[in-house]
Amino acid sequence: MKHTVQLQYHTDWGQVLWLISRENRYPMRWSEGDFWQAEVEAADLKEYFFAVIQDGLIIRMDWDNHSSKAPKKGEVIMEKWIEAPAGCPFPRRHQQEKFDRPGFRGAGVAVPVFSLRSASDYGIGEFLDLKYMVDWAAETGMSIIQLLPITDTTRKGQWKESYPYSPITSFGLHPLFLNLQKIGIKADSAFKKAQKAINEIPYVDYPRVFKEKMAYIRQAFEANGAKDMESASYKKFVKENAYWLDEYSTFCAKRDKLEPDYYRWMQYHLDKQLSSVVKYARSKGVSFKGDLPIGVSQDSADAYFHPELFNLDCSAGAPPDMFSTEGQRWGFPTYNWDEMAKDNYAWWKSRLRKMSEYFDAFRIDHILGFFRIWEIQNEFKCGLNGYFNPALPYTIDEIRNAYLPVEGLFHEDPRHPGMYQPMITPYSQSLPQWQQERFGAMYNDFFYHRHDEFWRRNAEKKLPELLSASGMLACGEDLGMVPDCVPGVMNHWKILTLEMTNMEKGRPWPYLSVCASSSHDLPPVRMQHEGKLSTEDVYNILASHFHSPCMLSIHPLQDYLGMDEKLRREDWQNERVNDPADADNKWKYRVHINLDLLCSEQAATLNTKIKDMLKYSGRS
Repeated sequence: MKHTVQLQYHTDWGQVLWLISRENRYPMRWSEGDFWQAEVEAADLKEYFFAVIQDGLIIRMDWDNHSSKAPKKGEVIMEKWIEAPAGCPFPRRHQQEKFDRPGFRGAGVAVPVFSLRSASDYGIGEFLDLKYMVDWAAETGMSIIQLLPITDTTRKGQWKESYPYSPITSFGLHPLFLNLQKIGIKADSAFKKAQKAINEIPYVDYPRVFKEKMAYIRQAFEANGAKDMESASYKKFVKENAYWLDEYSTFCAKRDKLEPDYYRWMQYHLDKQLSSVVKYARSKGVSFKGDLPIGVSQDSADAYFHPELFNLDCSAGAPPDMFSTEGQRWGFPTYNWDEMAKDNYAWWKSRLRKMSEYFDAFRIDHILGFFRIWEIQNEFKCGLNGYFNPALPYTIDEIRNAYLPVEGLFHEDPRHPGMYQPMITPYSQSLPQWQQERFGAMYNDFFYHRHDEFWRRNAEKKLPELLSASGMLACGEDLGMVPDCVPGVMNHWKILTLEMTNMEKGRPWPYLSVCASSSHDLPPVRMQHEGKLSTEDVYNILASHFHSPCMLSIHPLQDYLGMDEKLRREDWQNERVNDPADADNKWKYRVHINLDLLCSEQAATLNTKIKDMLKYSGRS
């Protein structure tokens, strides 16, 4: 049954209104007096918002969602456009009120879950270890804990699975982050002996952890699984998550030749443990910031059940940059955005809604991929052989009219046969000077100007839809070969930029940004200075970031510990998480101290330093 929804709103010439629910959209009809109305299915009245549409793109949304009960027959639901509160810069309300406070400036710490360490875990960080981080954040006045992706990457327990940006699911959590004792493993003498041995390793020995820990998890399932699966909470979890859990569990069971219930049971306990920590964090005013990988693996449940959503003939990657002179080939397929648009990006929206159960903010990994992606055909193993998709390649006549050769300067665009893109590393040195200059002009135009409007529209089709799917604060990783159109789109939708001192963008850091002293892809500050920084030097570096205008200032745990002589790591050379230039990087960094020390008397000096920094910078 449909019901009439009406809204009074003045639009400019060429603009129309839509009513958008979780699943559907309703173009609205204009009538005299600037009244807009639509006939809406009763099921879509549970949650909806209004959007202004111009040239086929969403250009504005009202600040919060609406919800209405089905009216009596013949009654019209009268709505009002919801404006953002005075002083709030964001176009949509966030699920945590603090982000919408005018002038809010917060501080946080970044640490991967696998890097955490406590006396109760087993060779790798676990979700329950995050409680120590929450207590420390609350103690020092921080409000954000930033994590790397926590989705399942498991296959056979090999080192390459330590790479957190290669998930086999966009929804399921990583089994190795389970606490074994909480799923029924008894901490007897044999367990404690094995636990002690694996925890004495200074890094995460991923293959060993996988082998030993998964054996314990299987043991717990065989002992307790049947009873757990009879519980009301388990049945509720399975029902509410069936939209992804059924496919994921079927995929894993077929791969490993085990029963699907085993994977449902693991995900139930993972959700239970992580949700308890999230609830605890929010009660203390601390939010988790998640990481949204730009890609999903080719050997994933998503690609297996929904191959139409992916371009399986190629890999995403990055052109040459400061991290890699040969570019990067990430090994996962690109998205078939045209197919995704057919159901209004339902897969993406489901992914973000699930993520928002745990996270109040999220980092969009490689946000440039929503404008265009560097794509490499599967036959090539090097990022140098890539091309941008989508793109506006040159015709052969355009190249000939410029009196330039094709060979050595251009390569054919696989998505547009007979048309050409400039090579990212052309062989132009042997050309006459006038040809070098002419090709240089075409090269700069292609990579930085030719696509401005084209790539802007490409991003504007998707980002508003995705941002409206949840109440998480959106932060974009906008480093690398950034097209001119990117800053304008990010500013329009108030997506926070990423600012780093060693990757300056030629302008002052803006308020709507996250600044960081380092990241998982870069060496921590002591490594940047070859171990020569004193505790006071590290303090001054972090303090300068805290006093910046950036809305969020988030730094690696390694950098905070670098301010204390007793707590900093002696072998500072082993504090880096990832080296993007190393395709075989082992993601094995583990904190060298048990995290319960962070709130002990031993850390009192460090915690006082942090509290003072946050107090005097207005971030506590």
